[in-house]
Amino acid sequence: MHNDTIVALATPSGSGAIAIIRLSGKDAIAIASSAFKSVSGKNLQNQSTHTIHLGHIIDGSKTIDEVLVSVFKNPNSYTGEDVIEVSCHGSPYIQQEIIQLFLRQGCRMANAGEFTLRAFLNCKLDLSQAEAVADLISSDNEASHQIAMQQMRGGFSSEIAKLREELLNFASLIELELDFAEEDVEFADRTQFKELIERITFVLKRLIDSFAVGNVIKNGIPVAIVGEPNVGKSTLLNALLNEERAIVSEIAGTTRDTIEDEISIGGIGFRFIDTAGIRDTKDVVESIGIKKTFEKIEQSQVTIYLFDASKNINRLEEVRIEIEKIRNKYPQKPLLVIANKIDQLDDTQLAKINSTIADVLLLSAKTGFGVEQLTNSLLNLINTGALRNNETIVTNTRHYDALLKAFEEIQKVKYGLETGLSGDLLAIDIRQALYHFGEITGEITNDDLLGNIFANFCIGK
Repeated sequence: MHNDTIVALATPSGSGAIAIIRLSGKDAIAIASSAFKSVSGKNLQNQSTHTIHLGHIIDGSKTIDEVLVSVFKNPNSYTGEDVIEVSCHGSPYIQQEIIQLFLRQGCRMANAGEFTLRAFLNCKLDLSQAEAVADLISSDNEASHQIAMQQMRGGFSSEIAKLREELLNFASLIELELDFAEEDVEFADRTQFKELIERITFVLKRLIDSFAVGNVIKNGIPVAIVGEPNVGKSTLLNALLNEERAIVSEIAGTTRDTIEDEISIGGIGFRFIDTAGIRDTKDVVESIGIKKTFEKIEQSQVTIYLFDASKNINRLEEVRIEIEKIRNKYPQKPLLVIANKIDQLDDTQLAKINSTIADVLLLSAKTGFGVEQLTNSLLNLINTGALRNNETIVTNTRHYDALLKAFEEIQKVKYGLETGLSGDLLAIDIRQALYHFGEITGEITNDDLLGNIFANFCIGK
């Protein structure tokens, strides 16, 4: 299956200025050459790698389009095979005419992610780097882009590979001892081995802990905006998004359902959820909205409690109690308390709010005052130290699962060393740890795993 030549559109489908059609396989250059007529009379099969040629795609006597053809010869290509990229005009008709022509010449349509799969099979990328390609394509903020780039460059792979190599060296010595069991000799220095296990344990714990940060960065951090009706939740959402996304009116209970939108703050994606106001109501539809509000608080990483400072200046103690109820109900969830509409208050009233409610942020969603302080507070809640220091951050659930299993086996090895476990039993646990390390980089794999991973790619990549 991987010996044939594949073709696919590498740019998004639809009309555009240009489109790129990609071929890869042993016959890619020959097939492209049969349909390409260079303006200077060149034969593509005789051209050097990494060169670009102007000409026309010809189907019999019909000229389909004027194109640029890029030639990449194996092994110096993305897939490690001969690769051709045809840059044509972005008409869907032209795209399909060229693809159909190549299919008639002996290509077949590429499967999802098949170009990157071939790059993996031809050792141009390891499996974690290949998965980072999909993350890079789907990255929609600076943080997720930075993580994907770091992984694609092999930062994560090299860290795992180094640990695996050191562990493999000791495993070899342990296995060697088994061959000389009758002589009762030790080739593996147990003191050095313990130091290695401690180092591996430290690195694994750091990588496992990083998943909590990496997962929310990759998927966006959900933030629920809650409070009583008509306190300015929708106005705040509009101020954060800088557009009229939510309906704003003087009528209490306008928001009957949750409204969601995502923005990037400091390079990190935040998904803001404007919820129905919390109050006692007999309105059936509004009651459903309030029920959904509490569901969204459950699902969020951060909660913003917003109250109308102008209307509640004489009932601040009641507001404080309501805030404490939410804190007690969700003790593990960060809560930002915001006094909105402060543009309607004087300095004495503002001082009263600060003295009654701890750690309150003063804000006017209408004028925009305090919005920057809010965005800074949101960033401070997210541990981005590892991101700023360019440390490895795990975002992939498959990697996380393999790391957990490797950590479990390493703990067994550690216990075995501390209790003087025999070499043959130690070797079993070491081999299992090595297996889970290999799962991450693809040194240990199977067709089902590869199928699941690359099925999530776009066709053409």
